[in-house]
Amino acid sequence: MKTIEKEISFPKQFKIRVFALLMLLVFAGQASAAEGEGDHGFSAGDMILHHIADAHEWHFFDGHYGTLFLPVIIYSGDRGVEVFSSSRFYDDHHELVPYNGYVLDHGHIARIDGTAITDLSITKNVAAMFLSAFLMLIIFISIANRYKKKTMGAPKGIQSFLEPVIMFVRDEIAIPNIGPKYARFLPFLLTLFFFIWINNLLGLLPGAANVTGNISVTLVLALLVFILTVFNGTKTYWGHIFNTPGVPWWLKTVLPIMPIVEFIGIFTKPFSLMVRLFANITAGHIIILSLFSLIFIFESVAIGPVSVAFATFMYFLELFVALLQAYIFTLLAAMYFGGAVEEHHHDEHHVDPKVEQAQI
Repeated sequence: MKTIEKEISFPKQFKIRVFALLMLLVFAGQASAAEGEGDHGFSAGDMILHHIADAHEWHFFDGHYGTLFLPVIIYSGDRGVEVFSSSRFYDDHHELVPYNGYVLDHGHIARIDGTAITDLSITKNVAAMFLSAFLMLIIFISIANRYKKKTMGAPKGIQSFLEPVIMFVRDEIAIPNIGPKYARFLPFLLTLFFFIWINNLLGLLPGAANVTGNISVTLVLALLVFILTVFNGTKTYWGHIFNTPGVPWWLKTVLPIMPIVEFIGIFTKPFSLMVRLFANITAGHIIILSLFSLIFIFESVAIGPVSVAFATFMYFLELFVALLQAYIFTLLAAMYFGGAVEEHHHDEHHVDPKVEQAQI
């Protein structure tokens, strides 16, 4: 597993070094700008966090009409459900103001009197997920309808583009890693792959939401993989965890190291899925925004073209990373599913390989 993950992972050392260098430049430039201009200097950190964080409004460009204010849905024990626009938190000068006993502070809504509330608002990331789900429904319903009309005809339009991708997920990810029971998991794997890929691409558009760079979203995706893996686990799967074959008996009874390690691995695998997707997408956005920030920090004609050139290079690199991360997440999920539904090995059951091949 570790060898495979290393082979398919993005070169982390290069990305970490570039990220560290950019952060040093950004904060060094930010400090020098703050010394010269006081509180009115450009803050790269605030700009970057504003773009990668979730919010109750969707900001596209400067000006009041460049912001889409999203619905706020709040539940509290004494007031029940309250629904209003997030524009209520802003005055005519776009400054934050309290509204109806609520205050918006750094993207979080709270009651002024300290009463606990449940925020069910449609935030920027939620709206972006609705948008991506709507696009997926349009795309795949149209493809399915075309298959119903012309089952033997040549694919056209978006169908001709996505059919090889769908076949790739089935033939290169699901079947090799899951085996004969792949059909049970294929709809989930296809949905997972296209959901991550589409949101990765949408997140690279100007003013877009950082959906897959939100750890809450990646947590839910990893949790779904965890639930499917655990509930589809066979006796062989659980036997390999609590009674690992080929391991000395004293490592399973007297010092139960292997069962503990294998049991912890049930949770660390989805955790690695969550962190990998979140960290790679967020790091890519931060690097691109940091490169653009250098223009405003140093205010130099020499830095501008260099920053734009590197940012353009990183942007095209992130287009590849968007597809790569969708592939890695789906591939590892398929590997976990395959381990959960794996049957006994040949040497354990002495099954004739020819008979098994015929059955498959």
